[in-house]
Amino acid sequence: MTLHAIIIGEKAKEALHKVKSVNAIAGRGLKGDRYFFKQGTFNKPQLSQDVREISILPYESLQKCNDRLNTDLNFLDLRRNLIIKDFDIEKLTDQVFTIGTAHFKIVRTCPPCRYLSRLLETDIMEGLKYIGGYRAVIIKSGKLTVGDKVLWV
Repeated sequence: MTLHAIIIGEKAKEALHKVKSVNAIAGRGLKGDRYFFKQGTFNKPQLSQDVREISILPYESLQKCNDRLNTDLNFLDLRRNLIIKDFDIEKLTDQVFTIGTAHFKIVRTCPPCRYLSRLLETDIMEGLKYIGGYRAVIIKSGKLTVGDKVLWV
């Protein structure tokens, strides 16, 4: 498994962009991202914030989504933070894993939402059904760089 892309954006609803490397801060998220600044669409008091640090999307999910919807979406459109090539959830379930010098743990799935469907003006809930990715928390702060291997501890 390899980190293919890192995607962040400073404020909710604004366009996201790719970065080559980023610092992951335990209890906060990716430095420079909207959820790090508590500016994300889902940073609301009534929503649990303990699952907002990181979102992960398997690289292969994009093509499956585009095939289902007959679209040409890209990773920026899907608004997930980390894109991982050759992703294998079986190896990471209930495990602490590293990307670069940061340590993570998956805490739940990241199903698509109506907000993303409205934003993209397409049925992204159907496009990403069961393949929408995962949410993770940062166990130990560190730096990640595109191309880093995903290793379990």
